[in-house]
Amino acid sequence: MAFTYDDVGATRENGFCPPGFHPLHVRTRIGEGEDVFRRAAEAVMTWEMHRAMGVGIDASAERAALDVDVTVTLAGVVKAPCRVVWTVDEYRRIGWAYGTLEGHPECGEEAFLVERTGDGTVWLTVRAFSRAAKWYARAGGPATRGLQHAYARRCGAVLRKLHGDDT
Repeated sequence: MAFTYDDVGATRENGFCPPGFHPLHVRTRIGEGEDVFRRAAEAVMTWEMHRAMGVGIDASAERAALDVDVTVTLAGVVKAPCRVVWTVDEYRRIGWAYGTLEGHPECGEEAFLVERTGDGTVWLTVRAFSRAAKWYARAGGPATRGLQHAYARRCGAVLRKLHGDDT
């Protein structure tokens, strides 16, 4: 299957949003320290965070890696096929992004990054660009974008509950 947009891999550039797409950038504090960073990163790389949110994940590999196909199922009904377009595994930054494939209700890309700042604070950043691809996503208009922001905030809340300072 082919990607449904041209700028494949563009979420790697912080703040980039192609013309005609809607940007998303949500950053959530997860906790502090190396242990929190490693546990949170592992949860993001192994789909644990997504599954803990109640999202169905059918992936062609146990971990996020370049070219892994992932179908996300929302509300048990909406199937959203994607493919991992990039990963990063650095000293203070671990994560990945996937892009939409034919059949996804949206068109675009979404990245999930766990980062540890110089003071030891651990953050989850969800950044994306998207536009509606299916009629029902277009019909939702601004409400659809509101749901995307709520989803990104929920990612952070779930990851903090799983592996943040409060665990």
